[in-house]
Amino acid sequence: MLNDKLALVTGGGRGIGRAIALTFAQHGARIVVAARTRDQVERVAQEIGNNAVAIVCDVANPQSVEEMFADLKPDIVVNNAGIAESSTFVNTTDELWHRHLAINLSGTFYCTRAALPAMLEKGWGRIINIASIAAKTGAPYIAAYAASKHGVLGLTRSVALEVAASGVTVNAICPGYVDTEMVSRGVERITTRTGRSAEEALDTLKRMSPQNRLVTPEEVAALALLLASDEGRGINGQGINIDGGTVLF
Repeated sequence: MLNDKLALVTGGGRGIGRAIALTFAQHGARIVVAARTRDQVERVAQEIGNNAVAIVCDVANPQSVEEMFADLKPDIVVNNAGIAESSTFVNTTDELWHRHLAINLSGTFYCTRAALPAMLEKGWGRIINIASIAAKTGAPYIAAYAASKHGVLGLTRSVALEVAASGVTVNAICPGYVDTEMVSRGVERITTRTGRSAEEALDTLKRMSPQNRLVTPEEVAALALLLASDEGRGINGQGINIDGGTVLF
C-alpha cells in the first residue's frame, strides 16, 4: 500500500507515533522516526528494522527542523509530536501557554513548511496532523492545549485548500482519550488533585466516550494509513474524529 514511500513520523518514540510508524512499515513504507528523546526513537527504529532511521529533533526549534529536512524529502509527514498539560486558566503561566503553542502548533507549521516544496515538486504527498477532539471543542483546565489544537486544525484546512490540486493532501486526525503514556500521566494528575484512585480516574476518562473506553493507538494508526494511501486521496482538509462519538462534528 505504501511501497517505496518515505514516511516521517514526529513524536515517533512512543504512543500514537510509534503505532503509526509500525503500521506504515508493515505496509511497505520506509520509516524515519523523530523525537527529542534519542533512546525512544532508536528503540522504535530497531523494533521496525528494515533500515528505519531515528532522528533527534525538537519540532519547536525551527533550526532543528531545518537540519532534519536538509537531506530528507519524505513523501508522508505525520505531525504527531505534542504535549498536553493542564491548569486552571488564571494559573496558566506564560511558559505553559507558549510551550503548547511552540510544540503543538508551531512544530506542525515548521515541519509542514519544510516538507511541502518537495511534495509539490513530485506532485504527490501526504501531511497528516495529529490534533485532538480538543481541536473542535473546549474543556476546563486545557485552554493552552485546546487553543494549540484549534490552531492545528485551522492550519490543516488552510494548507489543504492551497495545495488541493497538486496531488498533496493535508488532513488532521482528532482522537479522544487514547490509551497512551500521555493519558496515564493525566490519570496521575487526577489522582493527585482529587484523591480518587487510579482506577476511578481512568473510569472517568473512559466515560467521556459513549463507548465507555479509550481509543487504542492502533485505531489511530489505521486511520492514518488510509489518509496516507492512494485510496485516501479524496480526503483533504478534514479533521476526522476517532473518539467513539464524543464530539459529533
